[in-house]
Amino acid sequence: MPIIERILLVENDPDISDLIARQALTPLGYQVDIVTDAGSAIKKALQTPPDLVIANLNLPGLSGKDLLVALSSQGMKAPLLVIAAKGQEQDVIQAFRLGAADVLLWPARDAEVVSAVERVLAQVRESHARKRLDEQLREVNETLQHKVRELTSMVAIGKAVVSITDRRVLFERIVEGALQVSGADLGWLLLREDRSRNYILTAHKNLPEVWAKKMGQPLDDGVSSLVALSGESLLIHGAPLQKFKVASLGGSVAVTPIKVRDEVIGLIIVVRKTQKAFGETERTLLEAVADYASISLVNERLFHAIRQNAEVARAGERHQNELFESLRHAVQKDLDGILYPLGLILTGKTGPLNAEQRQALASANAAAQRLAELVAREISSG
Repeated sequence: MPIIERILLVENDPDISDLIARQALTPLGYQVDIVTDAGSAIKKALQTPPDLVIANLNLPGLSGKDLLVALSSQGMKAPLLVIAAKGQEQDVIQAFRLGAADVLLWPARDAEVVSAVERVLAQVRESHARKRLDEQLREVNETLQHKVRELTSMVAIGKAVVSITDRRVLFERIVEGALQVSGADLGWLLLREDRSRNYILTAHKNLPEVWAKKMGQPLDDGVSSLVALSGESLLIHGAPLQKFKVASLGGSVAVTPIKVRDEVIGLIIVVRKTQKAFGETERTLLEAVADYASISLVNERLFHAIRQNAEVARAGERHQNELFESLRHAVQKDLDGILYPLGLILTGKTGPLNAEQRQALASANAAAQRLAELVAREISSG
């Protein structure tokens, strides 16, 4: 639908008004409002801002030049086309100095009126187009900056997941990231305790003291338990939110589950103090933050399991070494007990030996000696 441009004509001569409004401009689709003096023009311009003002310099009371000054003082942005008679060159020059956009010398034909009006309105349209383009560029720039902030926050969270080993710092970083990507004012992180299955307040940002003192304890905000059961993100604001306890903190809430294999192990909750609703973009970004949180929790559990297994392995190795050491000392002691009587018998002090007995005892003694040397080497190398 085309925009109808509004023109305010300030003229006390009905013949001139008729030619300009009825004959020249109205047939072309312009909306022309006619007033006969400067005072009425100022009032009309304030009530219904025009796209163009056409005013005769020879108005009764306040002149066209006075009207220029009055409209400028009221902050009116519409350009002014002045009507002047031939011989009023000095007045025209002064009008231009006061901000007039163009001049229409009278008497004039309707074609000249249209030409002058089109000239000025072409500048107005170009100015409006530039303003719209500037506004669009500003909006695009703001959108791009917002996207950059979102990506920066996501990258920071990703780095935190793989680099921060302090649980407290990591969880605080996750809550801060959730606030940044969602544009929320406050938020907190609940993690499920394996033993009790309760959701414990693990980290928060900007929570009031009465809520923050629940740190390390179960926290019932009224909506998180619903998300824990459904496993689906929840965006709620306005009147429906008033049914829940969390409404005391703000007018819009987003709750995002942290899941491992479809099992909810935690919840991220963010709140806006205003009733501005969270949208699908914020939902997607918060779910990405929740995925990062899930990765960090899985990594932490794996690290904890590896550390426990390593400790068990080290304990088993120590026990094995102690058992082996005890066994070596026991064998050494028993060998010492065997070698001494064998040596004594072989000397013949305990009685004579026949050749066959001596050979058997000598073989046993040699084997015991080799075993003793082997045990001794193991002890010295251990």
